[in-house]
Amino acid sequence: MSNLAIKHGAINLGQGFPNFDGPEFVKEAAIQAIKDGKNQYARGYGVQELNNAIAERFKKDTGLAVDPEKEVTVTSGCTEAIAATILGLINPGDEVILFAPFYDSYEATLSMAGANVKCVTLRPPNFAVPINELKSAISKNTRAVLINTPHNPTGKMFTREEMNAIASICIENDVLVFTDEVYDKLAFEMDHISMASLPGMFERTVTMNSLGKTFSLTGWKIGWAIAPPHLTWGVRQAHAFLTFATSTPMQWATSVALRAPDSYYEELKRDYMKKKAILVEGLEAVGFKVFPSSGTYFVVVDHTPFGLENDIAFCEYLIEKVGVVAIPTSVFYLNPEDGKNLVRFTFCKDEETLKAAVKRMKEKLMRK
Repeated sequence: MSNLAIKHGAINLGQGFPNFDGPEFVKEAAIQAIKDGKNQYARGYGVQELNNAIAERFKKDTGLAVDPEKEVTVTSGCTEAIAATILGLINPGDEVILFAPFYDSYEATLSMAGANVKCVTLRPPNFAVPINELKSAISKNTRAVLINTPHNPTGKMFTREEMNAIASICIENDVLVFTDEVYDKLAFEMDHISMASLPGMFERTVTMNSLGKTFSLTGWKIGWAIAPPHLTWGVRQAHAFLTFATSTPMQWATSVALRAPDSYYEELKRDYMKKKAILVEGLEAVGFKVFPSSGTYFVVVDHTPFGLENDIAFCEYLIEKVGVVAIPTSVFYLNPEDGKNLVRFTFCKDEETLKAAVKRMKEKLMRK
């Protein structure tokens, strides 16, 4: 979709990366680290200063004290944390349950690990977790449930009731939880809840996060996994043979970023809420059915009022005839049919770009 955007001169509200830069104080810290000679391999599981900063932030966010040396592993982005967790803890034939729609690397990495993937589908309008379906999906071969909250692509945030229900099912059936929390600071309408912070869950949870989304530095690829020592062991075994170590100066700069004052996160949330309002109001005015998004910088809409047969046909039309890029959501489902009526837009762009995209849609997109 990004290639098509370039070809057709379309405004890219597809791929989830900002078109504005990260904060100066973090970039300066990276430059300083390079000048200070912090340019050779880092320890495999992370620069000590960064491991400490990750543990500090986790304690502040969840109340949990973790050992930065034994329970924190720095990875090359959250995508590598996901890969190391899956390859390090899942054996061929193990079952892993995903909530569809899901970030596409989950299924790909589970295939590499030889896992059997089961899906529980979250359905519009509110993408609630069907707890009974989850209970039915669990079997004696279920090794883990993978959760992403706030959720890409829908913007859903798992509620405390849903998290508690999932936690009790996992405890009852001795199942692990892998939780992708990269959008934890982009929680607009409710507080983010970390699965590891629920009673009895730290011992069976791997919590994954990254720098990129919160600090608009997606190209740095700094992520991490937090887990008790018996799970960290598996994550580190895989990580050692995936990337071994992660960019040294960027780790030093990330340790500075994670100690940012609360005011940074408050301003971030304010900015994104303004951007979200521009996009959501615009999409509604154009005639889409817009589903509620409580977190992330994504919003999912029903494109069927415009009369195209499926999400891919609609997105191609939107690029070629209207000059705006969205992502077809069928790529986020095991069964593409489940996503054929939905497309995803992102609002991690400057306000002018969002307004220009809305203007194009208002002028050129006609309801059938």
